[in-house]
Amino acid sequence: MTKIALITGATSGIGEATAYEFAKQGLHLILCGRRVERLNTIKEALEKLTVVHTLNFDIRKRHKVLKAIDSLPENFKNIDILINNAGNAHGLDPIQDGDIDDWDTMIDINVKGLLYVSKAIIPQMTKRHSGHIINIGSSAGKEVYPKGNVYCASKHAVLAITEGMRLDLNPYGIKVTAINPGMVETEFSKVRFKGDPAADSVYKGFKALEAKDVAEIIYFAVSRPAHVNIADLLVFPTAQANSTTVQKEL
Repeated sequence: MTKIALITGATSGIGEATAYEFAKQGLHLILCGRRVERLNTIKEALEKLTVVHTLNFDIRKRHKVLKAIDSLPENFKNIDILINNAGNAHGLDPIQDGDIDDWDTMIDINVKGLLYVSKAIIPQMTKRHSGHIINIGSSAGKEVYPKGNVYCASKHAVLAITEGMRLDLNPYGIKVTAINPGMVETEFSKVRFKGDPAADSVYKGFKALEAKDVAEIIYFAVSRPAHVNIADLLVFPTAQANSTTVQKEL
């Protein structure tokens, strides 16, 4: 039977690339995002390859998350794979100058949003004793770097939640995976820098990861045999050694 995958943050970056990779592999898709036009465009493209359903909601809104997932048609209700991808970073301020609105946004999306979506989907996985949850973390969940403070904290939380899920869902045979990318060239820095031209220089002078690189790794993780679970994976571009060490060409 063809597996069904739900992907949050599917309208750009890693989420969009994962949707394309999964479609290529024949999985049925539930694509979630806030941008309706982008959802419709991606759906139209991917329907040439597989069956696609879209859900338009903001993962920060608990009741809208639950309502959207509850609205799924019967043939999409048994979700086999959950990709908790939606996430962002806002601002690069030292803690003493941090914008509280930025803090709220990062915690609401990266932590609470992940929990809301998981809460809506896990019960049908435990009922069937089957499923795979992949939480997209970050190298920022493995270490803390200057001016990363709350963003790093949110991604550390993602890893802690992932490990907690793995423990609690172990009796049900549900796989839980954390995939933690380093520097990936997406819209991420443009959002974080809030339009500052400095964002354009983040990926210059070296070859960063591309969203499709991470998407291929995600598919590799979900396509392992039933007895194999890739619990925690950290991936950097070759030029990157940690969050602050990147070999760039002058």
